Amino acid sequence: MSKKSKRQANRPASASASLSARTEFNPDYSIVKRELKRIGVLAGSFIVILLLLALFQNQILAIFLK
Repeated sequence: MSKKSKRQANRPASASASLSARTEFNPDYSIVKRELKRIGVLAGSFIVILLLLALFQNQILAIFLK
């Protein structure tokens, strides 16, 4: 059995020059942050509403069951 040898890719000089000339990946996550804040506010408000309904459920049911 023969051993497999690793081959090195032969890149032309222009390919290595273009790799170094690329700009850095710098994404802008400001929109994502804004959406996450909005989701957090909505989730928090829904939880507060559910807690208030749970606390006052007897009084609310008494109004509708008269």
